[in-house]
Amino acid sequence: MTIARRLLLFGLVALFGSAASCAPRGEGSPGADTLVIVSATGEHKFKVEVADSDEERQIGLMYRTAMAEDAGMLFDFRHNVAEHSMWMKNTLIPLDMAFIAADGRIATIAAETTPRSLASVSSRVPVAAVLEVNGGRLAALGVKEGDFVRHPFFKPQ
Repeated sequence: MTIARRLLLFGLVALFGSAASCAPRGEGSPGADTLVIVSATGEHKFKVEVADSDEERQIGLMYRTAMAEDAGMLFDFRHNVAEHSMWMKNTLIPLDMAFIAADGRIATIAAETTPRSLASVSSRVPVAAVLEVNGGRLAALGVKEGDFVRHPFFKPQ
């Protein structure tokens, strides 16, 4: 095998290996947590993957073509509570982003973000986490800024 072919093969393995590493985890898997949003319309449960390493936060939900209605990803920024920005590079589905304060309060929501966009989506205020779910899902459930999230990341209300 030529060096060029080896490099091409290595590149393909690296590319598909990265995509496979961000494949959805099953409901009963160790990486899936239950998160509950408490709003005026009730309690809304999600099975979330936790992105708590730099690599997981960087990849996020990239390359996914679909996600279950009750699924999402929770980005952990508790080690650096500050204003955070996200982007949609290589993200193929529209997402809602709920920027969550350290006490679990949803500080801001960015709804129906644009797939593949390189535009920065800012929390505008210091946050400890970001929840990403399918675009339009938060509005459909009646979730608003000021609602609370229950998850072990946040102090009890």
